Amino acid sequence: MNFIKNTVLSTVAALVCYSAIAQEESAPQTTFDLSGSIDTYYRSSEYAPGTSFANLPGFALGMANIIMSYEGAKSGFVADLVFGPRGADAVFGSPQQGIDGDPHFYRSSNIVNQLYAYYNVSDSFTLTMGNFNTFLGYEVISPVANFNYSTSYMFSYGPFSHTGIKADIAAGENTSIMLAVLNTTDATEFQPIDDDYMFGVQLGIFGQYINYLGGGTAGVSQIDFTGGFNLGDSFFLGINATSYSDDSDVEFSGVALYPQYTFSDSFALGARFEAFSENGLGAIGSVSGEGDNTSFTITGSYTSGNFIFKPEIRIDSASDKFYTDADGATDGLAAFIVAAIYSF
Repeated sequence: MNFIKNTVLSTVAALVCYSAIAQEESAPQTTFDLSGSIDTYYRSSEYAPGTSFANLPGFALGMANIIMSYEGAKSGFVADLVFGPRGADAVFGSPQQGIDGDPHFYRSSNIVNQLYAYYNVSDSFTLTMGNFNTFLGYEVISPVANFNYSTSYMFSYGPFSHTGIKADIAAGENTSIMLAVLNTTDATEFQPIDDDYMFGVQLGIFGQYINYLGGGTAGVSQIDFTGGFNLGDSFFLGINATSYSDDSDVEFSGVALYPQYTFSDSFALGARFEAFSENGLGAIGSVSGEGDNTSFTITGSYTSGNFIFKPEIRIDSASDKFYTDADGATDGLAAFIVAAIYSF
C-alpha cells in the first residue's frame, strides 16, 4: 500500500512540476531595456552652415540620450529622453513654457525626443500612438545611427518628429506600408492649431522607401525617397532625395549620396555629397530665401567596443555670398570636426 501511495504522490509531483515548467516555457517573454548614448565634439571653425547639430565652436557638447523601452507579448512602449544642445535643437517644437508663454507653467517635455506606446494587432499589423521620430529622410537625430556626424540640409529642414497615430503593415516578405494621422509637423506636445492635422504614407520595397507627408492648413506636400544598395561585401551606397512645397510658396529640394566603405571591423570611411536648393526658406542664409548649396563631407569612423571616434571634414559652397565668416560675407565654409560617441 505504501508503495502505491508513494508512486501516486511521485506521479502527482512530477505532473505538477511538468505543468509549472510548461507554463513557464509557454509564458510570453517580456523585456525591459535601457539604452542610449552620449556625444561630444570639437569644431575648428566658429562659423557653421545653417544645418542642425555640430554647429558650436571649439570643444562642445552634443547630447545625452536615454531610451527606456518595454516589449511585451502584444504591446510595449518607448520613452526616449535627450539632454544637451543637440537634444534641445531636436525637440525645438516642445516649448519650455506653457500656452501663451505663461511663466508659471514650465513644461518638462522639452527633453522628450520620443514617447509612444504600441499594440501588435497581429504579426503583420502594429498600431503606434504618441510622439515618434520622422519616417522621412536618410539621417536621424541620434549620432550613433548616422555615419556622418554633422547633418545635411535635407535632414535639418525636413521634419524631426511627429505626434499622432500610425499603422505599420507588413504587406509581404519584402514590402511594408505605413499610414499615419499626425499633428502639425514638430508640434510634439499637443495640436496647437485646430483641424491642422497632416497625414503620412510610407511604402517600403526591398529596403527602399518612398515617403509622403501632406495636408494641414499650410498645404504641405513633401515626397521623399530613402534607400541604399550594397555594391560589394564592403561597399554601401545610401541615397536620399526630397522635395517640399506649401501654400506659402516655400519650396526646397535636394539629393544626397552616402558612399561608405568598411575596411575592417573597427574602421570605415564614408562621405556625403549633397546638392540643395531653396526658395523662400532662408536655410542657406540668403536674405531673399533663394539659393543653392552643395556640400561635401568625408568622415572616418573608428569603433572600439561601445566607443566611436569620428574625425570629419566638411566643405560647403553656396551660389552666392550667403554665409558669414571672420572676413564678412562669403560663398564657402570649411570645418574640421572630431566627435567622440559612446553608446550603451
